[in-house]
Amino acid sequence: MSQTTIQPNAFVTIDYELRDEEGDMLEESAGDGGEPIRYVHGYGMLVHGLEAALVGLSAGDVRDIVVPADAGYGEYDDDLLLELDRIELPDPEGVAVGDEFVAESPDGDEIAMSVIEVRDDLVVVDANHPLAGMTLKYHVTVREIREATEDEIHEAATQLDEAHEHEHGPDCDHDHDHEPIAIGKRNVN
Repeated sequence: MSQTTIQPNAFVTIDYELRDEEGDMLEESAGDGGEPIRYVHGYGMLVHGLEAALVGLSAGDVRDIVVPADAGYGEYDDDLLLELDRIELPDPEGVAVGDEFVAESPDGDEIAMSVIEVRDDLVVVDANHPLAGMTLKYHVTVREIREATEDEIHEAATQLDEAHEHEHGPDCDHDHDHEPIAIGKRNVN
């Protein structure tokens, strides 16, 4: 028997438009290369504010949902603006503003970075999520709701565990310095 509303362990498919505070389109499921969002509800697969606002909706429901930064991708963190020696980058001579890289931190986490300034010997990168600090405006249409399969629930739970595997608490005993040890250029379409 399929679920009629979005609740934990429901497999949900939604069409969406995502706009910034000024109403400019950021992405949409109907756009080039776009796809509906398909996820298992209750496992943090969406930004918190969006997932919380979807609870109780039924197939066919259409909603406008505003997600503030703290319930989306977080506030913008100036500490995530980093200066790197140009020589550390894959193409030191060809690096340009707008290039994107993936760095590996000393504890093995991957960090996406975007070049925002190129100086003689230094490159300034931003490791904030591109949508950090932004209020997000979603327009969603719920296409389908059904009970998630055991495999889908297992996969969602595994992804949630992996995402939370590296929580920093007061007893954290490893180095938190922001020096990346391995940097690779990201493919930008």
